[in-house]
Amino acid sequence: MHIDENSKDAQLAAERMDPTGHFLTTDQGIRVEHTDDSLKQGARGPTLLEDFHLREKLTRFDHERIPERVVHARGSAAHGYFQPYESQAKYTRAKFLQDPSKKTPVFVRFSTVAGSRGSADTVRDVRGFAVKFYTEEGNFDLVGNNIPVFFIQDGIKFPDFVHAAKPEPHHEMPQAQTAHDSFWDFVSLVPETLHMVMWTMSDRAIPRSYRMMQGFGVHTFRFVDAKNVSRFVKFHWKPLLGTHSLVWDEAQKLAGKDPDYHRRDLFESIEQGDFPEYELGVQIVEEADAQKLGVDLLDATKLVPEEVAPVLPVGKLTLNRNPTNFFAETEQVAFCVANIVPGIDFTDDPLMQARLFSYLDTQLTRLGGPNFAELPINRPLAPVHNHQQDGFGRHTSSTSRANYHPNSLGGGCPFLAAQEQGGFVHQPEQVTGQKLRARPESFKDHYSQAALFFRSLSAPEQEHLIDACRFELGKVESKAIQERVLEHFAKIDALLVTAVAEGLGLPAPKATPVTPKGPPASKALSMEAMKLLMPPSIKTRRIAVLVADGVDSDELMAVRKELEAQGAQLKIIAKRLGTVKAANGKDLPVDKSAMTTASVEYDAVFIPGGAASVATLKKDGASRHFVQEAYLHCKTVGVSKDAEDVLKACEIDPAAPGVVSGAKSGNGTALATAFAKALSNHRHWDRKDHDRVPA
Repeated sequence: MHIDENSKDAQLAAERMDPTGHFLTTDQGIRVEHTDDSLKQGARGPTLLEDFHLREKLTRFDHERIPERVVHARGSAAHGYFQPYESQAKYTRAKFLQDPSKKTPVFVRFSTVAGSRGSADTVRDVRGFAVKFYTEEGNFDLVGNNIPVFFIQDGIKFPDFVHAAKPEPHHEMPQAQTAHDSFWDFVSLVPETLHMVMWTMSDRAIPRSYRMMQGFGVHTFRFVDAKNVSRFVKFHWKPLLGTHSLVWDEAQKLAGKDPDYHRRDLFESIEQGDFPEYELGVQIVEEADAQKLGVDLLDATKLVPEEVAPVLPVGKLTLNRNPTNFFAETEQVAFCVANIVPGIDFTDDPLMQARLFSYLDTQLTRLGGPNFAELPINRPLAPVHNHQQDGFGRHTSSTSRANYHPNSLGGGCPFLAAQEQGGFVHQPEQVTGQKLRARPESFKDHYSQAALFFRSLSAPEQEHLIDACRFELGKVESKAIQERVLEHFAKIDALLVTAVAEGLGLPAPKATPVTPKGPPASKALSMEAMKLLMPPSIKTRRIAVLVADGVDSDELMAVRKELEAQGAQLKIIAKRLGTVKAANGKDLPVDKSAMTTASVEYDAVFIPGGAASVATLKKDGASRHFVQEAYLHCKTVGVSKDAEDVLKACEIDPAAPGVVSGAKSGNGTALATAFAKALSNHRHWDRKDHDRVPA
């Protein structure tokens, strides 16, 4: 069969309803003559039970909501396609990884884990990164996170972990955060969580956008080639825009200013043609070499450093279309770890093994029965033929008399497929051992990779992680829990435990940090280190331009032209919507009013010249706060030569890192070039005085 990047859209098109030019009808297709009043016995009389339109309309409304996901309830999604760079036949027989000209349609859902559907996007949390590949061999669901490890080693602990992280049962608080006693009580008693805790307290848990967020398959899978040779594989998604984060103060303010910040960013980026792109990479480990790694590949709380097993790029994911309807697609999509295709197989990871059951079981409850795979967004492009029947929400109407196998009445159909015909054959693996509830000795190292992660971070990243721990543990009411967590931190790093203890007002236990196994540090674990490996770019960066009447629009247009040519986006912000009168007498359109936006929604701030505009801005408290807040968050701040008075009014040194002034750089194109160079650094952590600014 032929599948390309448009195949899923074509399939979904048959399910779309466009009411343009059509009559209003009931679900049974009966045209409706009046829909504003119920059927009554007289204008003031009782409503009649026979009003089928009223009953259907209310019944459908009463049942609009389906149970939200227990975890990953708040999500956002997009359509796109995946295209391999070259054939991976030497590793796997999965067809979607063979032909470089082949574009496989995908549906990707990003999400937060702990919060409800009504929570904010920017909370400190793990993010889901789930990809549904609609391949010619069936659906493959790569259900991962933006962090390569997990909190627990065995799926039997998943209910305990989620219950501990969720709002506490006696008062249903706090929402969408782990800064409370039950979560840290669990952490303090289950040290296998500590590696993931380091990641969650780091800037990885507050991504700048879904477009700038890594993804990981978390578990170790298998690639199986045409000769049935099996190799271990771990999946990585790397955003082509680089991996970037918010700062904690930004994340908290955005939760109030725009709780849909990540959702809006993804939607608007796709609508304006800035398609998010990610490179799929794999770490491949020969089975014979697995024991040499010093890491048990079946332990989901561990990663394999890229210095030990490099990531091989295999293809690119592009998201180029928003869902037509949020509920029908984003909310009803059902991912399942068990959905794999020939050439990919499972391992004995005990967390993965539990997920193979849990996801299917969850969808049965959430989507109302066993036929959720027939919902349009979940339906594979590969043809489906089996003997399943009946149940809630059944779409398929089989024409065969035989609903069993084997049969003769139906001609023996549907036939079984041999491996050569595309049939899925589980990789044969020798399994021996006693029945018991236990974990291998190799699972018992809970500190070395937590130490590796912390020591791999740059100094600013370590500082942010420490501040996050001080914030979270500062919300914990139990001193005993705080002290137990500090005992664990003492086994990770001396700086970590000393700084966190100082913030809690507790004595620091003696540091006895373990020595990380493998490399002493890994550049791939630090966003700051990875940034240096990426070509400098300001593509899709959002710049706030503060203006007032009298602005020098000619200079602004020269700067704008250069920055937009490099892929940046500029938004003109003024006190009011409409236009401002430029110094040359022309009207300059305003994109946002200062009342409806804030510095936390932008990557940088630019202030053009114009004597009247500058005089207004430097006296305006809201404008000064906008600039000071951006400076506090270590963002690039640019001013023309004539606008330096605004910096003085904001108590900002024009020579500070990341501050670009026309007085030094020159105006017009020269200023734009210097501004773009500073902006490509994303943040300026060497700005030592940022805490002094009263934002």
